[in-house]
Amino acid sequence: MFRSVLPFFVLGCLISSAASAMGDQYYEVRSYVLGENSDAAAIDEYLNKALLPALGRQNVGPVGVFTNSDADQTGNARIVVVIPYEDANSIAVVKSKVESDADYQAAAKSYLDRDPKEPPYQRIESELLIAMDCMPVAKVPEGSLDNKDRVFELRIYESPNERLGNLKVEMFNAGEVPIFLDCKIQPIFIGQSIVGPYTPNLTYLTMYASEAARGEAWQAFRVHPDWQVLKEVAKYKGTVSKNHKYVLVPKPYSQM
Repeated sequence: MFRSVLPFFVLGCLISSAASAMGDQYYEVRSYVLGENSDAAAIDEYLNKALLPALGRQNVGPVGVFTNSDADQTGNARIVVVIPYEDANSIAVVKSKVESDADYQAAAKSYLDRDPKEPPYQRIESELLIAMDCMPVAKVPEGSLDNKDRVFELRIYESPNERLGNLKVEMFNAGEVPIFLDCKIQPIFIGQSIVGPYTPNLTYLTMYASEAARGEAWQAFRVHPDWQVLKEVAKYKGTVSKNHKYVLVPKPYSQM
């Protein structure tokens, strides 16, 4: 067992056991990919005034909404929405109830009735994830919404095949998350992809007090003695073939 992270690991096991009795959470990570002629303001209006309130009426939340920060180097402008669901069955049920919600239809009318020749985005990319044992429930630390300087990272770790993808999940469950916590990398959710464009993969969202804190946290992670041990475990070699990293800032109406 990794010496300095034992308390975190024990806590994680206790949380995981409790969540197993309740069932696994699911997450949709939805990206509105923006192009030169996209209308981000229209998407914001729709999300803020129509979709998030409708999801709230179905007791779905907290819902995170983010966009690229100035530090993001992907060159891929997008609005990212993270929607948590308590179980798999609720995904279709919530979708149906939102679409039949009269208040939603009224608030979303200008967005839904938009001229088809003037779409507000290029496309919507989505993936569906199931929560992992190391973090079975999405968590937004208390008071974090008051920090206007907070930043996030969305990371997508592709694996070469399903076996190696499952081993990367095992690597997180075996001790990677406690090292995160020890380095002040705060996970919001961690999930393994069920459906998505990068399968097999896992995806996670982390939060930092500021851009400077983000850099300091990852520097601490890279030299952490327990990470030096974990990354050298033979069976975990080659489990990530590509890493997509988006540095994000929350929209004013984000619930994360």
